[in-house]
Amino acid sequence: MATSIELVPIGHVVSPVRDQTDAGWGEVVARIELLPAYRGGLLGLAQFSHVIAITWLHEAHFDPTCHLQRRPRGLSAMPMVGIFAQRAKDRPNPLGMTAVKIHEVGVDFVAVRGLDAIDGTPVLDLKPYYPHYDRVENAIVPEWVERLMRGYF
Repeated sequence: MATSIELVPIGHVVSPVRDQTDAGWGEVVARIELLPAYRGGLLGLAQFSHVIAITWLHEAHFDPTCHLQRRPRGLSAMPMVGIFAQRAKDRPNPLGMTAVKIHEVGVDFVAVRGLDAIDGTPVLDLKPYYPHYDRVENAIVPEWVERLMRGYF
């Protein structure tokens, strides 16, 4: 098993959101600006309505004593659950993954709506949203997830 993995950003997020927030991401339009070496990879992406952005949550800090098990968003009305039962930013490897609506594709950027990543967040990869792979029919989540996500997007 590998003891370390090296990841190289393909670009970064340019967003009006500069500080972490737990609501309102659905209205945010952000740009994912690609480094010159990766810009040619945008060819054909404009034919899709959505893309999955994989980000490195660079301001996250995992502390197992308080993040391994916790209440989502620290809310007392939420149950105590492990980090792998939630999508919190403070995790062993701070990877973000969000399916977002494509607003515009340029020669060196993708403008998207709903990316829950702050300004300057490194982007590791973009994957086109394929309903065949990415949608799960009749998925089940605990009741608390529905309460937690109200107003998030």
